[in-house]
Parts: sequence; C-alpha cells; structure tokens
Amino acid sequence: MARLQHKPFDEPDEVRAYPGGRTEIFELDDFVIGRLISEPGWRWRDNVRPIAGTDRCMYHHLGFTISGRLHVQMADGTEDELGPNEMFEIPPGHDAWVVGDEAWVSIDFRGARSYARPVVASGERILTTVLFTDIVDSTKTLERVGDARWAQMLAEHNELVQFELDRFRGREVQRTGDGIVALFDGAARAVECAAAIARRVHAELGIEIRAGVHTGEVEFAGRDIRGLAVHLTARILALAGPGEVFVSSVTGDLLAGSGLRFESRGSHSLKGIEGDREVFALT
Repeated sequence: MARLQHKPFDEPDEVRAYPGGRTEIFELDDFVIGRLISEPGWRWRDNVRPIAGTDRCMYHHLGFTISGRLHVQMADGTEDELGPNEMFEIPPGHDAWVVGDEAWVSIDFRGARSYARPVVASGERILTTVLFTDIVDSTKTLERVGDARWAQMLAEHNELVQFELDRFRGREVQRTGDGIVALFDGAARAVECAAAIARRVHAELGIEIRAGVHTGEVEFAGRDIRGLAVHLTARILALAGPGEVFVSSVTGDLLAGSGLRFESRGSHSLKGIEGDREVFALT
C-alpha cells in the first residue's frame, strides 16, 4: 500500500560503484529511484558491460539529466545526445558514453534497481525462487496478427515484463523467445510478479501468459542457470493454463501465512524428475 514517505538525497540505501562511475539506490517500498553519476571518459561498453554480461545495456531508463552530457547509441544505429535540464527515455539495447569533461549526473526513475549489479560467479550455487513464463498459443497469435504486429506485441510484452521484474526485485536470467526466466530473493515476490505480468499483458495486449514458480538451489554457468530446480520449474510451467500461476509444494509451504491463496492441482509425474510432485495454482 502506498504511504507518505521521504528520504534524504545524501543517504542512499545502496551505492553500486563501477569503473568510472556509480549508481546510488534509493528505495521507497516497491519503487526504486537511482542517481547515476558517470565521470568523463566513462562508456557503458567499457565500464559496465563486463559487469552486466550483455552486449548492450538492456535496461529501460526514464529520467532527468542534472548535469553533463551523455551520447546514446541504439543497436539500430539511432543516436542522440542528452543534456542538462532534459527529461529522457532510453530504450533497452543501447551503448552510451560521457561527452566532454563534466560528469553526467542524472536521476533514473525506472531502470536503476538492477543496473550494474554484478553477475553471480560461474559455478556458484544459490538458494533462490525461479520464475518461468511464456505466452500461450504464441504461434497461433503470430499467424493471426502477422509478423510486424507480432514483433511489436512481443516488444511491448518484454517491456511490461521488465517493469514488473524491477518492481518486484526480480532479475532476468534469460529470454526464451516468448517468455522469461527470472530469479527472486523471495517466494512471495516471485508469485506476485507472475500474477502482475499475467494481468498486465492480458489487459494491455490481449494475450495470455502462464507461469511456473519453484524455490531451490541453482548453479550459475556464465549468465545461465542450471540444476534440478530449473528443470522442475520448467515442468511446472508446462502444466499451467492461460493466465495461471502454478507453484511447487516447496514454494507453497514457504508462502504459508503470506496472504496468497492456492489450491491443489494434484500430483504429477514430471519428465526427468524422480517421484510425483504436487503442484498448486494461485487463486
């Protein structure tokens, strides 16, 4: 629930430093605001790409430039320069660099939550809640609307998904064509995020997604994840129908007392998984 609150601008909740700059994080419950400070000579490709592990910055930034100038270049070759006292929007898939001898300082209202957060080291195992989503009947939708409209719908879907991931503190690990794999530090946030995605894409795009959620240990292999928990989540996803969020019994037990309600959808033999597993649907 929204509440009246404020926070001093010189007391960030987190400072995320990287070569040539830093991001100061301010948390207001579900919302995050970032102050980005990039020194002269800073470039995303050189200073942040080794941390992010992607060829270009995949965050959608929406904010205001306080001082300095930033040159932005999109993957399609589109480019522009951001100056002081200007609002800006930078879509995912960009490179950027500071112009001149003054630091670029900006306020980011959208893309700061996970920006420049270090990737977990390859081979490291962590306990996490895994979310899989995909679009139901995506091939039929493609045939119905055509290539151009489908590409636009998929881009809008990805944008809505990223917004909800940021809001619920999820980290996207992989895009699967018409879905995502994401990790969360809390089971409730993963389930609530899945439900929010399902509601928004249905209301705004007229398409249905389904989701599977499980809590367990995963191992990082570069930017990918592997382990039994990953396979189990994928199998749970396959059982869900349009608009449904299915969770494992492990995740369901963790959410006892959370206020989220589930109903059993029975025990199932899941391909490649030993023994029957009970799954639950979010109601």
